[in-house]
Parts: sequence; structure tokens; C-alpha cells
Amino acid sequence: MSSDDTKTEWIDPDDAPELDDDWFDRAAIMIGDEVIRPGRPRGSAKQAVSIRLDREVVEKFKATGRGWQSRINEALKRARV
Repeated sequence: MSSDDTKTEWIDPDDAPELDDDWFDRAAIMIGDEVIRPGRPRGSAKQAVSIRLDREVVEKFKATGRGWQSRINEALKRARV
């Protein structure tokens, strides 16, 4: 091995974090150096939580398309329980 050769340590791709809906919602879409869709602004009043819902509820909201999590949020705000 010459001094120009470098040994790169193998990184298991299974160690990478899951790219879930929340990750994509926060991602900035770019074309070249231009941001065409910024992620959620810093200082958002929303808090990330984990909640268990009936499968039927989640499927019903997901069937309405993008923004289904925001629609669940709106439904919960209207319920004001």
C-alpha cells in the first residue's frame, strides 16, 4: 500500500437513521443553491410527540393525502378534550 492509499472504515447502512415523514417534512428541497421549499421554521410552536392511534384512524387520515398529520392536529384542537 502506498502512502497515497487511504483505508476507509466501513459504515453499516443499517446504522443510518430512518427517513420518516417528519424528516421529509422538515427537509429543504433545493435546485442548485436555491431553496425551493424550506422546512419548518425554527422556533415552531409545535412539539414532536409519539402517540398510538387506532390503525383505522391513521389510514383514514393518510388516505386524504399530504398533510394528514396536520389534519389530525386540527381535529384534536377542535375536540378540545
